[in-house]
Formats: sequence, C-alpha cells, structure tokens
Amino acid sequence: MPRFIISALVENKFGVLARVAGLFSARGFNIDSLAVGETEDPDTSRMTIVVDADEKILEQVKKQLNKLIDVIRVQDLTGGKYVDRELILIKVKAENTGVREKIVQVVDSTGAEIIDIGRKTLTVEESGDAHKVGALVELLRPYGIVEIVRTGKIALQSDMENV
Repeated sequence: MPRFIISALVENKFGVLARVAGLFSARGFNIDSLAVGETEDPDTSRMTIVVDADEKILEQVKKQLNKLIDVIRVQDLTGGKYVDRELILIKVKAENTGVREKIVQVVDSTGAEIIDIGRKTLTVEESGDAHKVGALVELLRPYGIVEIVRTGKIALQSDMENV
C-alpha cells in the first residue's frame, strides 16, 4: 500500500488535533506518524501526517480535511520535492567500559550525540531522514536497546519545487 505524507496547516486551537485524528480513524486509517507544532504564526500549527492508504480513499480524506473549519490548507507532499526529519532518542544498555567505548565509537561515526549517561545505560539523540535514523537503530541494536522514542516525521515542501 502506498505511503502518503500530508501537511496540514491548522488553527492552533483546543480540539483540532482530535478532530483531524478522528477523521482518519473514522475511515480506518492507521496513522503511521503524526507530528504537530506551532508555526512562525502562534495562531497556526502544522501537522505532518504519514499514512499507508489507498489513493482513492486518501483523496476523500483530503477533501474532508479541507472542509474542517479549523484546517487552513492541506498539501500532499508525496511525489513532490520536500525535506523531512525525525528526532529519535535511544536508550542503550552500556553496563561495562568496553561496551560504552564501542557505543561511543558508533555514535561519533554517525554524528549522533550522547545526551544522558546512566550507570547502566547511555541515551543517544539523532535527527535526520528515516534512512539515517533507521541506520543508527540497527547499529545500536546489538548492544541492547532498552527504549526508543521518536517524534514522527516532520516535512516541508522544498523551495526547489518551483525552480
């Protein structure tokens, strides 16, 4: 099933997220990723929604999104030029000095950053596209991943789109 990346500019008001998410769930879409944040205008927020969906049904959802009073604009970024990023925090087992040194080498070689040092774990931060984030997860997996938290994808249409 194709994957779509939808960017929705919405009013920054109570309940907007619930209405948008409800619209997707009412159609049986599993939202793969949803990130919401305030824009350069504090009265608006941008939602980046990633879904695996049938193209015909997704078209209906986009039309219904545009009908929601709190939705200002909906863009389907799929197929166009856009930039995207995701933030991930990974807590990894690091119970002895040898393992810690190997994890530090992995982190240094990928450009990630260790942001917390515990007695038995290290927490690593990385941001980038899905490939970069996924590669770091696979490099750290052999050491024993304790927890992962991800922001979900954020994306903006590229300025190169109209050049």
